[in-house]
Amino acid sequence: MRDYEMIFIVHPEVDREGLAGVIEEVKGLIEANGGTVRKIEPWGLRRLAYPIQKVREGHYVYMELGLEPDGVAKVERGLKLKEQVIRHLIVRIEE
Repeated sequence: MRDYEMIFIVHPEVDREGLAGVIEEVKGLIEANGGTVRKIEPWGLRRLAYPIQKVREGHYVYMELGLEPDGVAKVERGLKLKEQVIRHLIVRIEE
């Protein structure tokens, strides 16, 4: 199992309860693909560097996770299917 960092941006129209629900869905997606979530940090509503889908702000969420390499593609595919998540990035942490 390798260590990864993930940041994803949730649409700004999602309220606090909805944001917590999206975070739980993403956590469930990771765990369903054999991963573990070690740390979750919601960074709050921030301005984007450039508009994405005509949106200028988003809720940033940072996660540290452990995941097998083949599980990364499955998690990325699941994130692309979630309409509330407008961008995501998964990066491997070097030892």
